[in-house]
Amino acid sequence: MNGMGQPVEGATSGRFLALSSFVGRRHDVAEVRGLLSTSRLVTLTGPGGVGKTRLAREVANAVRRGFPDGTVLVELDQVSDPALVASTVAVAVGLREQGGRTPIEMLTDYLASRQVLLVLDNSEHVVEAIGELAGALLRACPGLRILATSREWLGITGEVVYPVAPLGLPEAERPGTDQPESHNLLQYGAVELFVDRATAVVNDYHLTERNRSEVAEICRRLDGLPLAIELAAARLRAFSEKEVLARLSKHPHLLTSTLSTAPSRQRTLRSCIEWSHGLCSEQEQLLWARLSVFTGGFELDTAEEVCSGDGLDVAEVPEILAHLIDKSILVGERHADVVRYRMLDTIREFGREQLEQTSERERLRRRHRDAYLRMVEQADADWVSPRQVEWFARLDREHVNVQAAVDYCLTEPGELESAMRILTAVFHFYWWGRGWAREGRIWLARALDRPSPPTVVRARALLTDASLALADGEFDVGGQRLAAARAIDATAGDPGTEALAYWIEGSVALYSGDLAAATTAFEAGLALLEPGRDLTVRLDLLLSYSSAVALLGDADRATWCHEEFLRITEHAGECFHRAYALWTFGLFVMQQRDLPRAVELIQHSIQLRRELRDLTGLGWSMESLAWAESALEHHERAATLLGAADRLWEIMGRPLETYQHMYPFHEACVQRGRERLGDGRFEAAFQRGRAASLDDGIGYALGEQTPPATAVSSTPDTVLTGRELETAELIAEGLSNREIATRLTISVRTAETHAQRILTKLGFRSRAQIAAWVAQQHAIGQAPPQSGPES
Repeated sequence: MNGMGQPVEGATSGRFLALSSFVGRRHDVAEVRGLLSTSRLVTLTGPGGVGKTRLAREVANAVRRGFPDGTVLVELDQVSDPALVASTVAVAVGLREQGGRTPIEMLTDYLASRQVLLVLDNSEHVVEAIGELAGALLRACPGLRILATSREWLGITGEVVYPVAPLGLPEAERPGTDQPESHNLLQYGAVELFVDRATAVVNDYHLTERNRSEVAEICRRLDGLPLAIELAAARLRAFSEKEVLARLSKHPHLLTSTLSTAPSRQRTLRSCIEWSHGLCSEQEQLLWARLSVFTGGFELDTAEEVCSGDGLDVAEVPEILAHLIDKSILVGERHADVVRYRMLDTIREFGREQLEQTSERERLRRRHRDAYLRMVEQADADWVSPRQVEWFARLDREHVNVQAAVDYCLTEPGELESAMRILTAVFHFYWWGRGWAREGRIWLARALDRPSPPTVVRARALLTDASLALADGEFDVGGQRLAAARAIDATAGDPGTEALAYWIEGSVALYSGDLAAATTAFEAGLALLEPGRDLTVRLDLLLSYSSAVALLGDADRATWCHEEFLRITEHAGECFHRAYALWTFGLFVMQQRDLPRAVELIQHSIQLRRELRDLTGLGWSMESLAWAESALEHHERAATLLGAADRLWEIMGRPLETYQHMYPFHEACVQRGRERLGDGRFEAAFQRGRAASLDDGIGYALGEQTPPATAVSSTPDTVLTGRELETAELIAEGLSNREIATRLTISVRTAETHAQRILTKLGFRSRAQIAAWVAQQHAIGQAPPQSGPES
């Protein structure tokens, strides 16, 4: 989200969609909405399986119009380290790390002037860290409200706790009394949920006079716990209601559980999970336990690799996975062309308990680590290849499993070197490419601060941390890590590692402004590398070398760097480094006054960065394209591009003025634009660019689409076209652009365009303002002004 009321790229924002219907909690939604209207922190508490997460999402959907800057879901169940809580929230909001600033500082600055709802889901295992973060943010950000879910409350001042109760249950029928009609049972949330979920597994399922008593009794036996009811309803694929109830009645031990100290409802939930476990085949039980070793989700190939063998043939894993989905043990979610599987927390915990009771636990944890070590090292080996974009997406999905693998290595004796191998392998994918340098430094510090043999692996880890320290502005730390790496004798025997050390040395000189020393170091590193070997290190050196020689105005060496980059990357299908090379050379060509060529090079870099979603790179390319267009006297286009870039700088928490070597170009571009266009036209064009979505901004930069319509007025009597008026009315109803597109039988892109034109014409910054304006027009007894039919 940003100041224009749009979601930040990468944030889980806006309306939260669910795979199943929401039933039985209408009163709770209304109650929690009321609490949020008067309290800035509301925590939903209750045992696992009671429905806290689903209720929080529905409440967020219900109140989203009251938060013009967006609602953001932060899923914390995958965060095991309290030190990573703040950065996890920052990434969920859509921010990227900025050198020298903590995630809390970035969040505070970004949220201070915004009206945002943060949904902090599954907070109990990091409750102290969440409490500290929530307190700091609420004190500094007056427009922020937080809705948390946790098995225990956060314990900070101003918190309002809402215990989430089980779903409503019908009273037990007494002999001799009138029996209620079947449909009346549906007024109880537990029965409504059971019937809804039963319909999903039995197409023609209905509540009838014949099954009503059994359904009501099943819900009562399960204490109205949503997760338990869903598990029981899933059994109707194989059993009748009477058989389900008989199973519960004939096995009372399932309802008492071994956890005698747990609350009764929690014991009931466990009992239902135990029952579901008992209905699984031995192979299904075995796979359930083994799958619990994953953190968050997983995909079929890693499930086969980690869980097969020792009684479970790899060819059987896909079919057994399907059976576990049928029994509501697993949930399948589609990500583009990939299906990803996950377990609910409570079900995973039960699986881990089963694994603990076997001799397989340590072997499975090691196999999990081995699988992700192989994965990240394969990704690193494939960096300069057509698979780079695919690997970026895959490792984004697998981030928490990689974290779990590193954590295993750091807590098990003799595994430290494996941790360093993982951390250096994901350098480009995570710590640099995704802007998570601070997280990388946390993990690397934990590994490097422990004694380990002076190996090449340790030297690489030291150099990786040195590069991240430089990016964070800590040149002294970077220099210390460089010296420690060079002190390892093994480094001299490994050309790639030695060349990497020269890259760090040259980078220190480059950032310090000593261009001559920088070029000498980069050239020394390049000279060590054999043709076709250590391509990633070669590209790092070339990228920095090209920057140094470009700043020196050395056309020959700058051209050689560019041609060498293309020779390596074009044939291989590499995108990330090639995009940076095209952008860097575009800046050099622009300084040489070949402006059309500069525009072409920078646009090419934007095309490559669009696939990678490299926000930092896109910010630089958009900004630099504006400078080139300004030099070509395309001032309105330049102003629009500056606005699009400004939105990206804000997302990343990086004010452009902090880049002193680049900021003068920006200032000159703004000054020329205001002189040529006048302040009004310049500001209108800038705001159009800033209001555009990331994809629309990219499309405009590449000449694929025109900018939004020019604002004609900022007064409430600005005319809207007929279709814009229809769109405004639907926005006031709370519909999303996708829902508006469906209602009006238009494309989503067209709906987005209409919404943006309305914002521009009315001079508004958010959809909430549109809704208020429509309400005001109706309140004074007139239809919103209209200009005529849509052209």
